[in-house]
Amino acid sequence: MAKASADSSAQRSGGVVGNARFEAIMQAARQSGLLGDKDGRIGGRVSPALVEQAKRQTGIRTDTDLIEFALATVALEDHFADAFRESRGKVDPDLKLGF
Repeated sequence: MAKASADSSAQRSGGVVGNARFEAIMQAARQSGLLGDKDGRIGGRVSPALVEQAKRQTGIRTDTDLIEFALATVALEDHFADAFRESRGKVDPDLKLGF
């Protein structure tokens, strides 16, 4: 497991996405069993400008690592913001919260 963390760090060179966030996402993906054997393949056509901007934002250098990070980010999305927004106005205004 430490090797995977070292490998992912070696493929980054700064970027807006901090190392702590990057490592947290990749660690969560590893712990969830999402980063097992790398024998699958994905292909598609995308805008080179999109790829380059994503690499700048994340500091990720390789296409493979960028795709892996992007997929892990989507796969681990917790939808907290949506749940929080949906709960607006559903708590009784007379409820005593203790502060």
